[in-house]
Amino acid sequence: MKLLPVMLCFFAMGFVDLVGIASNYVKADLGLSDSVANVFPSMVFFWFLIFSVPTGMLMNRIGRKKTVLLSLVVTIVSLVIPLMGNGFYVMLASFCLLGIGNALMQTSLNPLISTVVRGGNLASTLTFGQFVKAIASFLAPYIAMWGATAAIPSFGFGWKVLFLVYLVVGVLSALLLFVTPIEEEKTSDKQTSDKQTSRQGNQQGKSACMLVCSSLVNCFKLLGKPIVLLSFLGIMCHVGIDVGTNTTAPKLLIERLGMTLNEAAFATSLYFIFRTVGCLTGSFFLRVMSGRTFFTVSVVMMALSMVGMLFGTSAAVLYVAIALVGYGNSNIFSIVFSQALLAIPDKQNEVSGLMIMGLFGGTVFPLVMGFASDAAGQAGAVAVMAVGVIYLFSYIKRIKD
Repeated sequence: MKLLPVMLCFFAMGFVDLVGIASNYVKADLGLSDSVANVFPSMVFFWFLIFSVPTGMLMNRIGRKKTVLLSLVVTIVSLVIPLMGNGFYVMLASFCLLGIGNALMQTSLNPLISTVVRGGNLASTLTFGQFVKAIASFLAPYIAMWGATAAIPSFGFGWKVLFLVYLVVGVLSALLLFVTPIEEEKTSDKQTSDKQTSRQGNQQGKSACMLVCSSLVNCFKLLGKPIVLLSFLGIMCHVGIDVGTNTTAPKLLIERLGMTLNEAAFATSLYFIFRTVGCLTGSFFLRVMSGRTFFTVSVVMMALSMVGMLFGTSAAVLYVAIALVGYGNSNIFSIVFSQALLAIPDKQNEVSGLMIMGLFGGTVFPLVMGFASDAAGQAGAVAVMAVGVIYLFSYIKRIKD
């Protein structure tokens, strides 16, 4: 029963993936270029760079459950804003808050799983959580298309009814998690902080500041460990490819097949459908085969996908390529994340913060892809993603079975 609200929070975590289809609709509404439109997904993931590590320390102070609840509150506010107006800066503010809320959530929700599911297989449980997250991801384009094409625009919001639907789910997630009792172990940082507070009295503020600075330094020192640094880069590439495909797949169909945006939006759903299938089956495969073997197969599928998206000119080839990268990229995060956590088990909060900071790749890749696509069409954007796939090949030897 404790797992149910946590998994619903994973569904809320998937709200961040609406940025792909939403940015395409905003681009059409406001007449933006690719490089400007890609600012929206970039700003969503920019905040992972700023908030991930501080969130790891915040968990040490207030606990994982309270941090997840805070992330849900920020996410709910981000979903309200687009329903109150339109325009570039309105949507930018919404996407920024969506990114901040998701940074808090992804940093705290993954470690919360280890509190709720004791003794379980971490990689497979995280993968099931990613499966639930993927359901929200692939539903987003369908909800947006329904709102945009309905004879009577749903509630008058058009494609932005997507924000209304997810707002309701977000509120429900927060309420269920709030009433669910979850016991957490007190971290060493929290114990140290409590002792210092009781001993130092009126010097509490100064001590807290020194403690924060010390924790930040110790956290970033973990990047000096090769497995942590390489895992951080691996997650950057995973998220870059994820966000890149999310935003680029519809543009490929529009550019090469002459589809309209509403028709091409199916490409985003196709990607997330196969990501969902990949997460569901991956949870099984990771229990019956080695993680290194499954990771290798996944990266090979992604490489074949890049070839198909670079040179494909028919609907069949492009659909197969989008499906391949969807399935192949579905379990990369769970495998890489679990490798980093298991490598340093006594610093899981800090490692989690660093790994989620790697979602900053969702800022770097779309920005570069936007300029590449303006210069060379969507093939330029695909070439940027291919660089990330090449790096993931180099990570294979780092995986311990």
